Amino acid sequence: MNKHFLGDTAVLLGRSLRHIARSPDTIITTVITPIAMLLLFVYVLGGAIQTGSGSYVNYLLPGILIITIASGISYTAYRLFQDLQGGIFERFQSMPIARSAVLWAHVLTSLVANLISLVVVVLVALAMGFRSGAGVLDWLAVAGILILFTLALTWLAVIPGLTAKSVDGASAFAYPLIFLPFISSAFVPTASMPGPVRAFAENQPVTSIVNSLRALFTDQPVGTGIWTALAWCVGLLVAAFTFAGITYRRRTS
Repeated sequence: MNKHFLGDTAVLLGRSLRHIARSPDTIITTVITPIAMLLLFVYVLGGAIQTGSGSYVNYLLPGILIITIASGISYTAYRLFQDLQGGIFERFQSMPIARSAVLWAHVLTSLVANLISLVVVVLVALAMGFRSGAGVLDWLAVAGILILFTLALTWLAVIPGLTAKSVDGASAFAYPLIFLPFISSAFVPTASMPGPVRAFAENQPVTSIVNSLRALFTDQPVGTGIWTALAWCVGLLVAAFTFAGITYRRRTS
């Protein structure tokens, strides 16, 4: 690793964060969709959805947090594409900086922006009646899972950001990720789904992550499901990081 990696990454991270600070609509537009879904499902559809005892907003929030992350990481691909088209990458390559610092700065910017969006969504949920019996360790576990999942999806977003042919193509990959929670336990219990749909829902990553977050929020035993959630997060992170690195080397060689 280049001895200047940390310093170079910090400088480039500051650059990216300043861009976001000058254009706060990035975070605003990221949280609009999740908050709109939260309001719609709680106040319009929630009364018709049977999830057992407890407030529906408590049941719904973990899935909404996943959608928040999926919405936010599309901006990583967008910013990468814009930098490539603007020639910023070539300019950085001509300077004595760590090459990987450019990608890491974009990834860490995504992490910071998504964490802000997640906090905003949780605050809105609290205003709508969300209550949690989670202790400090439970909240730390929730934060850890969300951070891992954000990093995994962000590195996944790096790939279309480097390979897309248009702005729309760079960010459109996030749409399937936003849709994935709808075929999971995020909105309704999987037991209510038809056989094939239920099989898919119970064996895709979002369900194990949502169930683990839900158990942590309510201070209930998480069982082995949390290890499945962590395995999905770490597996996706390793795969996305590897392929993003290969794509970056090919793109800048």
